Amino acid sequence: MLPVLGAVLVGLLVTQVGFVVTTVYLHRALSHRSLTLSRPADFVFRVLTWMLTGIRPRQWVAVHRMHHAFTDTERDPHSPLVLGTAKVLFANAALYRTAARDPAGARYIRDLPPDRWDTVLFDHALLGLGLGVGLLVLLLGWQLALIAAAVHMVAYLLGGGAINAIGHRYGRRPHDNNATNNQWLAWLVAGEGLHNNHHAVATASNLAMARGEIDPGWWFIRLLVATRQAKLRVPAAARSAAPAPT
Repeated sequence: MLPVLGAVLVGLLVTQVGFVVTTVYLHRALSHRSLTLSRPADFVFRVLTWMLTGIRPRQWVAVHRMHHAFTDTERDPHSPLVLGTAKVLFANAALYRTAARDPAGARYIRDLPPDRWDTVLFDHALLGLGLGVGLLVLLLGWQLALIAAAVHMVAYLLGGGAINAIGHRYGRRPHDNNATNNQWLAWLVAGEGLHNNHHAVATASNLAMARGEIDPGWWFIRLLVATRQAKLRVPAAARSAAPAPT
């Protein structure tokens, strides 16, 4: 029983690393240019994204920028107001894949041309995931590794879906937009539950904007800045709404 519990905890820990990578790298650094990373830090984040999520960063950025450009309209890739809460919660990954195949998405990533590493490694999502699972097998053995990988997959997919499914339906709306703030969700997904704040000021590197709000993702950004692995390009937190970049 204890080894199984340990595998579950490993899976949840890997999921939290995945959410930190998603919010710091894919979301705040790449999509909104809230911070710039040093070359070593950028490469580490690319490897972690590849092995923990199987996400192609340029595709993720294109879909996310489309979400901001067409929030809660028919062209929004994952609006629960249009598609329904359950579909966005449980099928968010499929919605991402569908939106990623839209040729119109190319206009949103002109600032992110592919490089040699993308061609050789990072555009091959299944290879990265396979290596990630292989590393778990080396550390835990194949049975416990499969448990940890399954826990990670379910938790990461449901957490990612919840950011949009819950974050556009339920919670507080201190700013004038359809997204919502849920501090409990922010604890689970590295700050992304403060979704109303994000839609109010999409370029803010700190999603916490009021007393009592806590953004765990910001802690890791502060660490990167303190160790000179990142520089902030916009204010850490902004308290007045500004238009989201597209």
